[in-house]
Amino acid sequence: MLQLFRNNSPFTVIILFIFALIIKFQVLLHPMVPLPVPGHFLYNYIIRGLSFLFLNGGFGYTMLAIVLLFVQALYLKSIATRHKLFPRYTYIPAYVYLLLTSIYPPFSSFNETLIVNWFLLGAVDIMFSFTQTAHPRKLIFNASFLLSMAAIFQFTMLAYFFLLLVGMVMFRSFNLGEWSVAIMGYTTPPYFLACILFLFDRFGLYSQWPHIGFSLSSHVGSIFYLIVTILGILILLASGIHAMQQNVAMSNIYIRRDWIAISFYLIISIFIAFMTDYGVKSSWLITMPALSIIISHALLMEKNKRFSNFIFYFSLIYLAFCLMTNSK
Repeated sequence: MLQLFRNNSPFTVIILFIFALIIKFQVLLHPMVPLPVPGHFLYNYIIRGLSFLFLNGGFGYTMLAIVLLFVQALYLKSIATRHKLFPRYTYIPAYVYLLLTSIYPPFSSFNETLIVNWFLLGAVDIMFSFTQTAHPRKLIFNASFLLSMAAIFQFTMLAYFFLLLVGMVMFRSFNLGEWSVAIMGYTTPPYFLACILFLFDRFGLYSQWPHIGFSLSSHVGSIFYLIVTILGILILLASGIHAMQQNVAMSNIYIRRDWIAISFYLIISIFIAFMTDYGVKSSWLITMPALSIIISHALLMEKNKRFSNFIFYFSLIYLAFCLMTNSK
């Protein structure tokens, strides 16, 4: 069964979509209409705009979220393929991303973090190209712009500025002009947003932007479910790190730098998820892209197929537990 997702066949996309519908069927049965989040005015405007399309029907919002998650999974696979993060082309990163985003129902509902992940994935994709372009300043501006757009939606995302610093240090030699472009790209979204709010006499909304809190999936009702969920992710992550050490050791210096950047991406995402205010139920969704791509190593071990098969079936059992627990 694992071989179905290891293949690089176009038919695997169909299998993945069917897999996504099956594991997210419970969410489709109980669709939710997204609620405004106090202080997150851009997200609230998006919800208000979508309300004219979906009215008060939660199914439309939920189906849109599932489609967006599926496309994000394919984009994550595309990033891994184009930047040669794995020894072979595979849909395993997409499989892992769909699985991890199904362990907690709010992840599969329409939410602000789902939108933010598009900016983060785009920025990481661009940063991996810093060493492969004749026009680095254009890419640097685009990457910093996207990271700043994520911060516009959610204040704690400002910490991703450190990810930009990692990218500049890892992938570029020091150049004062390039660093100036990076700072310019990062300050452009807040500047234009301030101008727009001022023109429409809504500048007071900027005072609602700073929000810092503490979140450890406090919306989860069962402590037992929370403990098992964390343990399951830690086991999958540990297996991925173990396999990654073997795979990356055989890679060239550029791919090793990419994996260092992904490691920082995960660490910064965990810190941000902790510091996100209580109103954002899906804050931990930002950790899933980096987690997925690291855990994928464990399912791609060619020299130890027993290990990869064990992790694959463990992931399915783990998912089944989460789905059954949340159905009660």
